[in-house]
Amino acid sequence: MNRSRSESLFERAQQHIPGGVNSPVRAFKSVGGTPVFIKRAKGAYLYDEDSNRYIDYINSWGPMVLGHAYEPVVEAIRQHAADSTSFGAPTELEIEMAELIKSMVPNVDLIRMVSSGTEACMSALRLARGYTGRNKFIKFEGCYHGHADSFLVKAGSGMATLNIQSVPGVSTGVSQDTLTAPYNNLSAVKELIAQYPDQIAAIIIEPVAGNMGCILPQAGYLEGLRSLCDQHGIVLIFDEVMTGFRLAPGGAQELYNIKADLVTFGKIIGGGLPVGAFGGRKEIMQHVAPLGNVYQAGTLSGNPIAMIAGYTLLQELRNNPSVYQKLEQTTGQLAGGISRELNKRGIDHTVNILGSMMSVHFGKHAVVDFESAKQCDIGLFNRFFHHLLQQGVYLPPSAYESWFVSSAITDVEVAATIEAVKKFN
Repeated sequence: MNRSRSESLFERAQQHIPGGVNSPVRAFKSVGGTPVFIKRAKGAYLYDEDSNRYIDYINSWGPMVLGHAYEPVVEAIRQHAADSTSFGAPTELEIEMAELIKSMVPNVDLIRMVSSGTEACMSALRLARGYTGRNKFIKFEGCYHGHADSFLVKAGSGMATLNIQSVPGVSTGVSQDTLTAPYNNLSAVKELIAQYPDQIAAIIIEPVAGNMGCILPQAGYLEGLRSLCDQHGIVLIFDEVMTGFRLAPGGAQELYNIKADLVTFGKIIGGGLPVGAFGGRKEIMQHVAPLGNVYQAGTLSGNPIAMIAGYTLLQELRNNPSVYQKLEQTTGQLAGGISRELNKRGIDHTVNILGSMMSVHFGKHAVVDFESAKQCDIGLFNRFFHHLLQQGVYLPPSAYESWFVSSAITDVEVAATIEAVKKFN
């Protein structure tokens, strides 16, 4: 497969952009080789600058639930862009979006739009601190909540991919307020709460982890966190930047029937455009300015183009809930087919899967947290990645990222992917 134009573009990009990319994982540093420069996408496929076609299992890291360039979303953007791309003033669209999200997501009384998932998580944590009057919070090793200072301690996603253990520029004071525990380990959380009584403002978690591969919460784990938060006056924050509206219309809260105090969303509520949101119980959210003194602001918050794109996509998901059954079925067929072919070749592996999220880990053991994810054969994953890329299948370029399946993936794409795995050795 010829990718000469991508290679020349990467050389050019490195002269002007740090590492040649605007988000670290895109550099292919973990898997090796030259990143693919994408020109366009439609449905289940990406097309690069050399006109190669790839089945896409990244889907912009989650939001393209209905596939790329979904026509109702594209048309809505086209129509509203003619009225201007930004106002910096209130619009009716913002109200309609808030009403739609509240109608779909449990336990959201008020919601504030922001411009990214990072900003949503940063703001939710600030709000939890302002509400409780406490400074410390608990996060989980391998979970990723964006690149705000507080979250860059033992983080997943790009930091795990690049093996960055600590980040220069993050102050000691910030690090001291960030407490970490292994994912799926309730005892470790209890120990931290006992060690720092009445000092912990929040527990923030990906209810289904997607930044160390797809890792599911074990039975009783989320319920245990909810109970601990209730006992100790701690704000429970669900980071649903990946899981929100993807695993169910109401996200992981609906799927697991667990009510978080605050929930954060990302690009899916903009149909893939740069956007985020945080929301939750009125008792907490009323502390956000201008109702309260916890300050948060943004010129592009509630951007009209992002709002109409997200509104159109979420309406489709709300009105067609059967899409979730289809996504689950397709992802199950994909995971099962890949696993069968790897078993035939005697390749030790495990596949983690929930709904339309999945990941393949090369090792005999179960992958339940960041430590067990790190024990997998990363070199084998890298070979697997490049083999499939050469066969026209685009996976996340990291062993520590979840795959995302869209409804545009059909039996044809699943069969083609499994056929590509058959050639791996």
